[in-house]
Amino acid sequence: MQTAKYLTELKKRGKESKVYKKYQLVGLSIAEILNDDKHKSLYIKLAKNGDTEKLLRLAKEVAEKKNVKNKGAYFMSIYKK
Repeated sequence: MQTAKYLTELKKRGKESKVYKKYQLVGLSIAEILNDDKHKSLYIKLAKNGDTEKLLRLAKEVAEKKNVKNKGAYFMSIYKK
């Protein structure tokens, strides 16, 4: 019985976010702003290699636009320019 309880506790802890660096927090924030959890690692990588303030500002601008269906794709298209 305790084994099942322990396994559920491990699964619960595995789903929690473990942030150790500032760029990880920025990347996760961008994913949350854009509602794009599938591409968290991409945003973390962008934050690690780029200007974090610029990325956050751009993500917030994209999130404010109401007529954009895929905010993550729109963000990347603007970022590449």
